[in-house]
Amino acid sequence: MADSETGPDELKADRRFDIVVVGAGQAGLAMGNLLARQGRRFVIVERAGVIGAAWRERWDSLTLFTPRRYSGLPELPFPGDPDGYPTRDEVIAYLEQYVETFDLPVELNSNVVRLTSGDGRFLLEVDGRTISTDHVVVATGPFQIPSAPQLAERLAPEIFQTHSTGYRKPSDVPHGTILVVGGGNTGFQLAKELAATHKVHLSVGSRQKPLPQRLLGRDLFWWLTKSRLLAITVESRLGRKLQHRDTLIGSSPRELRRRYGVELEPRVVDASEHTVRFADGSELEVDAVIWATGYRPDYSWIDVPAFHPDGRIRHKRGATVVPGLYFLGLTWQHTRGSALLGWVKHDAEFVAEQISQRAEAPARVSRPVRSS
Repeated sequence: MADSETGPDELKADRRFDIVVVGAGQAGLAMGNLLARQGRRFVIVERAGVIGAAWRERWDSLTLFTPRRYSGLPELPFPGDPDGYPTRDEVIAYLEQYVETFDLPVELNSNVVRLTSGDGRFLLEVDGRTISTDHVVVATGPFQIPSAPQLAERLAPEIFQTHSTGYRKPSDVPHGTILVVGGGNTGFQLAKELAATHKVHLSVGSRQKPLPQRLLGRDLFWWLTKSRLLAITVESRLGRKLQHRDTLIGSSPRELRRRYGVELEPRVVDASEHTVRFADGSELEVDAVIWATGYRPDYSWIDVPAFHPDGRIRHKRGATVVPGLYFLGLTWQHTRGSALLGWVKHDAEFVAEQISQRAEAPARVSRPVRSS
């Protein structure tokens, strides 16, 4: 730990740190471990009242498609059968164990409402308090604000609607015709689960690349690791192509139809009262809609010039054009694995080294990082 003598009350009294990490999910905790190794004085602030809040918003039966051997953070292997697949609750317990094992200085219920910079330091406004720091690592992850199309508002009030973050189990969804919207891994997994008790349709708006969970007796991630496909960077020609392609792991449209009886529909383009219209002109009367339509980022609280006009972060592997400001856990931050539980540590190591170099050379003039 950065300062093993410091308790929660002292953390709140002393508001100056070397580094502030925003977010106590997998990215923030991996970062905390590495900073503790360096002996830095840091704090991890988390707006929720619990560790791993984003995982707690996922459905009850969620199971990772990465085996336990590939799901650990630095210095603490994921417990259990290395070839088995962790459940949502196991991930939450693991993250809690991680904080306890390394005695990480986490402040819960600490919502950062504004981040500014001046005189070579950053200021974070946290629930009426101010934290001053030399470095900030934004580790809030890719799952921030649930996103659903505006046409959802055109459905009748009695139609049951929820984003995938609000879905927990099939018994919470009324009987009748269920439409799951979203052709990613989440959409396919929810459609499979609901198909056991409901009549389910799945709307797929883009082409996916189905990949088997296991191939020739080995897990997919064994092959991806051995072939170094997970190490392909976003700057490479293949990486630039792959980052815009979604993959289905352990699912396929054919399996969904034949094994689960789920009807596949094209992209949703309109809705009215009880009816949803698709891109091919067909329509479907629904009793419930689950929007597995992803998330959008929320960086409205960051008041420093680290963004392109369209809102994209100006960074190279998480190091932004603003010296001392870093991001961690972004989708395709550097590789396909950047936002995955077992691979976020690689970007965390890079960011930790960048912080170390900057902290140990205070007299050197900081130069912005060239970003993409």
